[in-house]
Amino acid sequence: MPFAYVQDLNPLGNQLLSTVVAALPVLVLFYLLVGRRWLASWAGVAGATTAILIAWLVYKMPVEQASWSFLYGAAFGLMPIGWTVFAAMLLYNVTVETGQFAVIRRSIGGLSGDARVQAVLIGFAFGAFMEGAAGAGSPVAICGAMLVGLGVPPFRAAVLCLIANTSPVCYGGLGVPILTLGNVTGIDPATVSVMCGHQLPLLSCLVPLYMVRCMCGWRDTFAVWPALLVGGGSFAAFQYVFATFHTWVPGVYIWPLTDIGGGLFSLVTLALFLRFVWKPKDEWKFPAAGDGAIPKPAQTAPHDPHAEAAVEEAKRLLDSSFRNPHTEIPLTARSIAVAWSPFLVMAAFLAAAGVVRGAETDAKRALEVGPLRTFYEFEVPTLHKQVERADRLLPPGAVGDARKEAAVFKLPWVTAPGSAVFLAALASMAFLRMNGRQVAGVFRKTAVQMKIPIPTIALMLGLSYVTKYAGVDATLGVAFAETGVLYPFFAAMLGWLGVFLTGTDAGSNALFGSLQKITATEVFNNHPAALSNLTLEQTQVLVCTANSTGGVMGKMIDAQSICVATAGTNQLGREADIFKAVIWHSVFLASVVGALTALQAFVPPFTRMVPHP
Repeated sequence: MPFAYVQDLNPLGNQLLSTVVAALPVLVLFYLLVGRRWLASWAGVAGATTAILIAWLVYKMPVEQASWSFLYGAAFGLMPIGWTVFAAMLLYNVTVETGQFAVIRRSIGGLSGDARVQAVLIGFAFGAFMEGAAGAGSPVAICGAMLVGLGVPPFRAAVLCLIANTSPVCYGGLGVPILTLGNVTGIDPATVSVMCGHQLPLLSCLVPLYMVRCMCGWRDTFAVWPALLVGGGSFAAFQYVFATFHTWVPGVYIWPLTDIGGGLFSLVTLALFLRFVWKPKDEWKFPAAGDGAIPKPAQTAPHDPHAEAAVEEAKRLLDSSFRNPHTEIPLTARSIAVAWSPFLVMAAFLAAAGVVRGAETDAKRALEVGPLRTFYEFEVPTLHKQVERADRLLPPGAVGDARKEAAVFKLPWVTAPGSAVFLAALASMAFLRMNGRQVAGVFRKTAVQMKIPIPTIALMLGLSYVTKYAGVDATLGVAFAETGVLYPFFAAMLGWLGVFLTGTDAGSNALFGSLQKITATEVFNNHPAALSNLTLEQTQVLVCTANSTGGVMGKMIDAQSICVATAGTNQLGREADIFKAVIWHSVFLASVVGALTALQAFVPPFTRMVPHP
């Protein structure tokens, strides 16, 4: 074939030199994001361009194939990933525009006067709900402002919300990180979700305790252990059930709802527990109580695009989410039910989409809907079955098409989470009686909010697909495999680095997901005795998932999160101080994930927690 390409993992004839060159796209990202403080979208352009040039000039991949690799990845970044992120933010903006989000916020803010319990309710449970429903910095900005309004010192509020916004991030934006990881690795996202469900609930029990300990001493922390147990435990239980539900009820895929449902379940469970069962013996507050005022985002520092973008986003979130108290909707059982209704409608649509996806899986084909099909597939020109993997990456005896990479773009217009959420947003607009001006305003606002995140995701996935098809990531995978049996621990730390660089767990999964799978294969083949309790496929699932579960701990130190936190709590200019305050928490919690991954890789009975694909 005119574009047939065989990967070469050592194109320069020197393994060390080839590895350094293969790392250039990531090094360019690191330099531009951290050193030069470029916006992620512009850094993504530079990183993707670097990857294409290396694939063409160093790895000798035809430029047509390198270009189509990028377009293939970018297309997946737009559909279903970008589509899902857009729809989730659209639904959130519907609740804001109609005043329903203010009802949700106020109903939560008055559940307890104890600052420790407020941190769990707002920073952790409500933050998880916000991460699942909207993401894009909303949990840190809104929850931080709410805590400041309740008397938490602004600096401490920013730190607490950054720590809280960790274990829910895997399922943020309706499971976008898991969808991304599944696509770049070829592992079924439902299987990845099960592995996440066997790791994250343990962290979800730890994070509330860790948060409160950062507020006060051990004695005051253990004084509210019932609230920590109920708040963290209820979220963890829900997280486990929804993440693995399709293994109990085949064909019903509801894992994208894990954060939204878990946050809501934790809020309701803890609220009922505080109302009818238990209250703190002594109500604990910070010595310098606030006056209940919501902080105004500070003005941006000059010549800092991260801070400028963060301030603008925080302004949009806070100005729209905290309504004038004289026009607020009264808090009644009916008004609270109406306020939550858009998310309940969304849950119903997503559950229905999950059932359709299950039927597709059983039929092993698209379903017919009149003249339409529930999904369409398109072979990528010059790429599909025209890239041959290096011999080292192939199973013994692989011949013919088994040696070649497939490149088929799937358009799941019915079952994509974004489609279900978009329908829920339209239904909510009708139910809440929005007029034409409001509808147009919500669409316009959402488009502005997504002008950086969606292109960034598309660029990161485009970069990832170039390195995947050219074999660049395989060169790095061979190098990382030199860590040997220690790699399961370092897999989580690589994911942590990816989130620090890209600002999102989805971006980290796009950047390193394929690399993790290759490295897992190398480690398994080189150390079969150490991994004797797992199959090759299980090892790949575990290591790839660690990229996402370890990566969430890097969310608290990425530039976007810190800038949104400082802007939302009126602490702009203290980014360095907040970074220093959270960096060691981030490293410690990522190490916990790495240690858990190592246990599940090597030590029975923990190895039984790894699902079979």
